[in-house]
Amino acid sequence: MTMDFFEETRITYAAANAGTLYWMLQRPMLGGFLNTKQNSLTLKDYSSEDGIRGPDYTYGWIQGRGLEALVGHAEFFDDELPPLAKKLDTAGRRLYELLAALRKPDGHAYFCYDRDLQAVYADQSDVLHAQEKPALIYTYSDAFVAKGLVAAASRYGLPDIAGHLAYFDRVITAVETGRFQMDERRPLSLHSLAVQPDDFGPRMILLGAAGMLKRAGHTAHLAFADRFIAHVIDRHYDAATGLLRNVPGEDLCNVGHGIEFVGFALDYLDDTADPALIETLERILVSSFRKDFVGPGITLTVSIKTGEAQSPYCPWWSLPETIRSAALVHERTGSAESLDVWKAAHAAFFERYWRGTPPIAYQTMTKDGPVDFVPATPDLDPGYHTGLSLLAAIRAADRLKPRTRTVSG
Repeated sequence: MTMDFFEETRITYAAANAGTLYWMLQRPMLGGFLNTKQNSLTLKDYSSEDGIRGPDYTYGWIQGRGLEALVGHAEFFDDELPPLAKKLDTAGRRLYELLAALRKPDGHAYFCYDRDLQAVYADQSDVLHAQEKPALIYTYSDAFVAKGLVAAASRYGLPDIAGHLAYFDRVITAVETGRFQMDERRPLSLHSLAVQPDDFGPRMILLGAAGMLKRAGHTAHLAFADRFIAHVIDRHYDAATGLLRNVPGEDLCNVGHGIEFVGFALDYLDDTADPALIETLERILVSSFRKDFVGPGITLTVSIKTGEAQSPYCPWWSLPETIRSAALVHERTGSAESLDVWKAAHAAFFERYWRGTPPIAYQTMTKDGPVDFVPATPDLDPGYHTGLSLLAAIRAADRLKPRTRTVSG
């Protein structure tokens, strides 16, 4: 008897995630921090000679993502592969302590730290500067570290959970009161806030915590989720194309972010969700993928007016995010369109981006193949974009077709 698509993908995703996590855990830690500092093309570890790509620099938001990924996968592998879950929890507890200590002095986390764990940023010319630390401005690094700390404290039953939830709530308030700075490669300042665009990225990223908070029982901290979903749809959705505008009234669309928004929304919404909202989310997914799947993968940006790609670069992360979103859409609607998107994204990712040995993906490709272009942070994915996306797809596949849970590895 041949396996169906859901069975095949479940096995593929669980094995891919287990392989990546074992790879990451076997690498030498950097003072206890996760070490994914490897060039995805050459497979050479970055060294001090590589400057801000190297081991002398710790990226706060990568470590926050990594903590959320360690915790989320530990929960899954409790049943699937207990020895791996134990290793993940050991690393998770250690990283939790480091991140909690890192933000303790002033209540914030920062994008990049030097070897003395002082917050720095590299400007567009890669010149290093000490980062400013205004108390009331929050960033993506705060968002990712807050999510990781809440996830870890929830799993491990730690007494600081109330403080971490309060930290998360402050990030939400900053987004809604104009005190959230997106660009961390410039000074954190009121001037930077004043000139930044009204992008939906912060709400999208924070929405990614809603499903986790819900599963952990933190329902008192969930009111923001419905507000964020409504805000993005009301202000950024272009009904003519089915795309989300980065900025209301402007032309560019970060299609990967739109697809990611769909997945995060569906991870949170339950069966009482408005069917019209589910229909809109499916349209965003299908339209985004169809308009921006340009070759090896999904291009960074597209023009809403012309539909033309505005960048030659296709990063890896938008494909697993598409897998997550398509799986969750298909679970809700059962549509042929969502299944087609799922299958196409799955094939593109595992046939073009996934290296297998080691179990990592090329960070960025163009129509000519893999290129040495860093989308956001040089560290490779610590099980966040790829791992947590595939994990959500596994759970959707299980609900679509229950089966005996097994994993090779």
